[in-house]
Amino acid sequence: MQLLFTGASGFLGQNIKPMLEEHYQITTIGLADSDDIKANLALESPSFTKPFDVVLHAAGKAHFVPKTEAECQAFYDVNYGGTVNLCKALEAVGCPKAFIFISTVAVYGLEAGEDISEDAPLSGTSPYAKSKIMAERYLTDWCAERGVTLSIIRPSLIAGPNPPGNLGAMIKGIATGRYLSIGAGAARKSVLMVQDIATLVPLLAERGGVFNVCDDSQPTFRELERTISSQLGKRLPLSIPMWFARCLAFVGNMMGRRAPINSDKLAKITQSLTFSNRRIKDALNWQPTDVISNFKIR
Repeated sequence: MQLLFTGASGFLGQNIKPMLEEHYQITTIGLADSDDIKANLALESPSFTKPFDVVLHAAGKAHFVPKTEAECQAFYDVNYGGTVNLCKALEAVGCPKAFIFISTVAVYGLEAGEDISEDAPLSGTSPYAKSKIMAERYLTDWCAERGVTLSIIRPSLIAGPNPPGNLGAMIKGIATGRYLSIGAGAARKSVLMVQDIATLVPLLAERGGVFNVCDDSQPTFRELERTISSQLGKRLPLSIPMWFARCLAFVGNMMGRRAPINSDKLAKITQSLTFSNRRIKDALNWQPTDVISNFKIR
């Protein structure tokens, strides 16, 4: 089967493309030299020469805090506008049988909560979250009108070799000795092994639906710190008491964006935020990989 893969040169694509090649003949599209089709979806609707059976749309803008209006607009141009341009190009050669969109749990707009399901309102207010919500809604209508099986998956924090984002920052901090644990590190976070997305693609192409994806264990910060420290051959990071962390956050509030920690950041790393994977496990008879047992940082 023919699969079109957007964003294949990123962290997700580099980890799952070799696995997907066992099931599909893959065409990649993006800005990297390694891509089969060079195109900036945020600016143009590319020209395809053939139809595709499955589209895996993972290209998007993430892991970045915008500071200007132009940087905010870039999220909408890439995550929403890029999706619209992709769909226009697909229409010209014939719509796929299935479309799989990589969204995010950020669409819920929550900083804390436990076992959050897909029925929670989409209340995200950041440019990242809002642009993903817009893309989800556009694809819902576009696929319904054309009889395309749509799957929207909302991954949690993704673990894999050399991960980006918050997990990558944790690894770098522990490696350089510039990471401090706070309190008991008991806050839990939903995490997903990157290779699990590859195992889901054939199942999603047949079934469709809207799903959170994460593992079952919902590891604590201390469990993640212990796993990373062990692999790096480093001592477990020093833990500072909560009262001291609050004092640092108070000072950070007055420093503005330059501060390594403020009250908002402190809340994020000391409150649990977990998501339910019950729907996808039941619908697809799928079992996620346990992160703590399988996460390798290199």
